[in-house]
Amino acid sequence: MAAPSTPHTAHPPRPDDGPRDHLPWWSVLAGIVSGIVLLAVSGALSLVFSSSSSPLVAVGSAFVDIVPGSLKDLVIGLFGTRDKLVLGISMLVVYAVLTGAAGLLGARRPVLGALILVALGAFAGITVGARAQNTAADLIPTLLGTAVAVPSLLALLRVARASPARVTTAPPSAPPRRAVILGSGVLAAILAVGAQTVAGSREMARRAAQFVLPSPAHRARRIPEDAQIDLAGMPPYLTPNDDFYRIDTALAVPRVDPTSWQLRIGGMVDHELTLDLGQLLAEPMTETHVTLTCVSNTVGGDLAGNATWLGVPVRRLLERAGVQDGADMVLSRSIDGFTASTPLEALTDDRDALIAVGMNGNPLPPEHGYPVRMVVPGLYGYVSATKWLTEMMVTRFADDTAYWTSRGWSDRGPIKTASRIDVPRARARLERDGEGAVVLGGTAWAQHRGITGVQVRIDDGAWKDARLGAEVSTDTWTQWALRWPDAEPGEHTATVRAIDSTGEVQTAEQADPAPNGASGWHSVDFTVT
Repeated sequence: MAAPSTPHTAHPPRPDDGPRDHLPWWSVLAGIVSGIVLLAVSGALSLVFSSSSSPLVAVGSAFVDIVPGSLKDLVIGLFGTRDKLVLGISMLVVYAVLTGAAGLLGARRPVLGALILVALGAFAGITVGARAQNTAADLIPTLLGTAVAVPSLLALLRVARASPARVTTAPPSAPPRRAVILGSGVLAAILAVGAQTVAGSREMARRAAQFVLPSPAHRARRIPEDAQIDLAGMPPYLTPNDDFYRIDTALAVPRVDPTSWQLRIGGMVDHELTLDLGQLLAEPMTETHVTLTCVSNTVGGDLAGNATWLGVPVRRLLERAGVQDGADMVLSRSIDGFTASTPLEALTDDRDALIAVGMNGNPLPPEHGYPVRMVVPGLYGYVSATKWLTEMMVTRFADDTAYWTSRGWSDRGPIKTASRIDVPRARARLERDGEGAVVLGGTAWAQHRGITGVQVRIDDGAWKDARLGAEVSTDTWTQWALRWPDAEPGEHTATVRAIDSTGEVQTAEQADPAPNGASGWHSVDFTVT
């Protein structure tokens, strides 16, 4: 008879067996939380210093500086004015991977995890210090943020390694203590970062709200009612401030103190000028309507906007400074270090090139350059529309290059004649009216030349002249409409082209935005029902 089998008895679990089974994931979370702590602390302190003292802003700005122009155009083409949001999310994902790795490696060797976090803080500090507008004091937020984050990581790693049996007496249905601690850390840090963003935005909005615009000495021409084409889906003739496109190199809107702001005009001048905001506002102001366009705008794109601007003519201040012979360019500089090279003739001829303080009857919004920016009709923004303006240096193209021209873009940037179809949108369905017709509409611009004609072609038919809205000035866009009688049901393609005041017909040649602006005819596929 066989001996009865002896039941197998498992070895009693060691106290650390349970936590070690799941330790890496808790440690990864500990690393991410400590990384958020670094951002939260440094971000809060950056409110006392400058927006560029935030490590996230500094690193992102450095990335924007080195990114190739082709990649910049690709991102803007895909995401438009949400490009900064995409960059921010991408940076946070990479940062989460790196800080998570610090926690993972620190699970067994806490000192190694701490050293990785210190290295991330050191890299951020170097980037902050390398920003042209920053001083040594701007390193303080990153240093203190790192100093708080490292012990936070070590403490959270101890929580992650602790046995549930030792750290909680809660009933089995309750969440483990380390989950509560780490989860609370994530929530608190995220809320802190969000609160800083809101606080910074509110502070800039408060300053702008206290800004009182002077009355213009020269008012803009009244906009005729028929400048706006009465057609559902058409954009407003004046673009609201909140809808105006924003493309610039500032990852975070610079916080400019209007009480200490100054504009310096120097270089090849007889008399260097320095004006504070009060002195600038005391100058006679000119109000004018100007359409701005970004060089990154693709054919048919929406990176164009029309607004009423208030400011001081640039030519007046340049005359006062006394431009010396041989100068042919003005290098303008933003508070965040961005520079633009503007042809001198565009600032001294009869166009309304302004040092602007107002937009559509209100102070400049912070994201559009508060308190002072440049507006120059006829030139793409990358060579003219410097926001958060602090300096204008009269110089020569042969001697100086600007931010984007040093990266391969053309140095003068005149805006090309362009047009787009706003109605219908791509793949839209148009219903015929009682007479069997449909109406198309859109916008055309050729700043400082003006639009004299717009032509539309349906499928492969003949070009038809569109009806133009009233022209307000040669520096603004013109709206157009075309009624297509006896529209045939089915799928169709509409193509548009514009004619400027020189008689030049918009070119059909397709060109990418780099290096001097996109070109080509805009076409839209639609269906008539």
